[in-house]
Amino acid sequence: MRILVATFFLLLGLPGGAAADNLKIVSSLPRTGSANAQSTSIVNGIKLALAEVGGKAGEHLITYEDWDDASPERGNWDPAIEAANADRAIGDPEVVAYIGTYNSGAAKISMPKLNAAGLVMVSPANTWPGLTKPGIGEANEPIVYRPSGKITFFRVVPADDIQGYVAALWAKELGVKKVFILHDRELYGKGIAGIFQKECGKNGIEVAGFEGIDPKAANYRSLGTKIRQTAPDLVYFGGTTQTNAGQIAKDLRSSGIKIPFMVPDGCFESAFIESAGRENVEGNTYITFGGVPAARLEGKGKQFYEAYKTRFKSEPEAYAAYGYEAMRIILDGILRAEKTDRAGILKAISETKNFNGALGHWSFDANGDTTLRTMSGNTIRNGAFEFVKVLGN
Repeated sequence: MRILVATFFLLLGLPGGAAADNLKIVSSLPRTGSANAQSTSIVNGIKLALAEVGGKAGEHLITYEDWDDASPERGNWDPAIEAANADRAIGDPEVVAYIGTYNSGAAKISMPKLNAAGLVMVSPANTWPGLTKPGIGEANEPIVYRPSGKITFFRVVPADDIQGYVAALWAKELGVKKVFILHDRELYGKGIAGIFQKECGKNGIEVAGFEGIDPKAANYRSLGTKIRQTAPDLVYFGGTTQTNAGQIAKDLRSSGIKIPFMVPDGCFESAFIESAGRENVEGNTYITFGGVPAARLEGKGKQFYEAYKTRFKSEPEAYAAYGYEAMRIILDGILRAEKTDRAGILKAISETKNFNGALGHWSFDANGDTTLRTMSGNTIRNGAFEFVKVLGN
């Protein structure tokens, strides 16, 4: 019956072809590999937001589908699968919004496809600045992701130009004089490492080395020897749990390097502690994050945190609140849209201003970025992440 209704709307020529009584929202996140724990928490947040409104936005029933963009072969997001997910969403006339991606490299694959189709994309986790901000990324960014000439990609998380900046300031506060910087050679990891390197220079911190690693290497003991010879005060890794951050932490310690280790939000998940081994990261690891941990959210954020724990009987991972907020923004856009087709919902979401959500009061700016800029510094104690301070204020 649903297919017949959608076909009827297509014959009428309605943009997006979505039937008036049913709209579909999909997510594309890594559900295979070690990122799955983080993705599960994001999906839980999405489901919680939808459950709170009884699975409806006004008169519209909302169907949600959870799609995997990772493959067993890679153990991480896969370009071919992400491309297929984007095509699948575009080809389904009921789909009016796409939540994703988790990895910024994956976003580069789906963004131009979804943009050409006029399908709104809301990311709970992409932080590479070049996806939205002119003059920060590669020469053709972000225009290359906008073949239609319109902005269709929005994110509810602050970008890495802010995170790299506050990370360098925090390193300076910690008394760091010399740092050795590693990165995973991927868009997100190398990107944030480069921003951190630039900001270290501005803050008088000497960069002893800037080196890409093989994310699939069995160990990094020889690299540990090389780093120890440069006598830095801090090792910084631009990368994720999935690009071997845990193994790097292990091998730094086994190489006799006892100095602090700093990582960005791509490692702000329990899988990082598990892969590194608690003894290798306890008390001497610093993690930056675009926002504050869920337990420290206030107002509607505190309500989200308590509701999440009640419903899922667990602590939310770092990006659960961002999955929740992404779904809430889409639902709000559907309610405000003059027409609940793809174009109408896109327009409504792009006009989001002074939204009172789990993350606070915020808006989307002209580039599709959140106006939120709060960052936090965290460490690891007693086998768990522990909030240290708000950064950059």
